[in-house]
Amino acid sequence: MFLDYLVLGAAAGEEPALLNTGDILVTLGTFILLMLLLKKFAWGPLMGIMKQREELIAEEIEAAEKSRIDSQKYLEEQRALLKEARTEAQAIVENARKQGDASREEIIATARAEAQRLKESAVLEIETEKANALRAVREEVVSMSILAASKVLEKEISEEENRALIEEAIVKAGESR
Repeated sequence: MFLDYLVLGAAAGEEPALLNTGDILVTLGTFILLMLLLKKFAWGPLMGIMKQREELIAEEIEAAEKSRIDSQKYLEEQRALLKEARTEAQAIVENARKQGDASREEIIATARAEAQRLKESAVLEIETEKANALRAVREEVVSMSILAASKVLEKEISEEENRALIEEAIVKAGESR
């Protein structure tokens, strides 16, 4: 028992202190036994819990990264859809403007055609009324001429003969103009 006689820091003139190896061995054995029990019953389950926690955190980080990637993808899709919607809106506005221009041109063309038709109709009506007025004036002149001629001659000739003679005179007078 060499360890029993070890001196633990004996100072000058003091009696050396001896180590109690039995206590040390019992304490060391108890400590090792306690460490083995802790490793089996406390350290193992604690490390299992820590491993589960580590896996859970890793899964959450992975899910968050996947969610970030998905949201980035969704954002890009939304931007593309917004750009497409803007393009479609511009096309609709442009199409509406073109249709408006075409409708305006069609309305103007229709109005011009209607105005031309009304003008031609008015000219035709004026010519018809002029011809009717001339015919009425001729008939009136014929009637007046017959009346004047019968007064002058004091005798009456047939109305048809007078009318033919006067119309012939009027036609010759109209041609000489």
